[in-house]
Amino acid sequence: MTYRHILVPTDGSEISERAVEQAVSLAAALGARLRVLHVQVSFPISLVGVGELVEPSTVDALMAATQQRAETILGEAMARAAAAGVEAEQSLLVNPQPHQAILEEARTHGCDLIVMASHGRRGLEGLLIGSETQRVLTQSSCPVLVVR
Repeated sequence: MTYRHILVPTDGSEISERAVEQAVSLAAALGARLRVLHVQVSFPISLVGVGELVEPSTVDALMAATQQRAETILGEAMARAAAAGVEAEQSLLVNPQPHQAILEEARTHGCDLIVMASHGRRGLEGLLIGSETQRVLTQSSCPVLVVR
């Protein structure tokens, strides 16, 4: 099977950047298009129980910083694709469940391969939250390449 449209979700982490590198290299080798995705949760930190203690301007500053970080992450990935001569598009989505956004993005845009980092969470957090990568692996209708 030849892949024609590759989706690469990125959160800007080191391992996620390796996934972007792999996706760009693969797209260049195959002549495929690339779709770079960054998913933001609804809010960058939990304010449960402390919402009344936080100044509204602080919330605005946090949201602006989160937006700027997302734009930087996407911009760097797009620059990497352009340098390799790969046709690429970007998406920024807000969803409290990143795996759902990733799966929907792949379906909506007809991506035939997802390249993503292995973000294995450990300990109690891993038991309670689970791995977004694991969820994509088990629910995706297209192949998923996991980069370590």
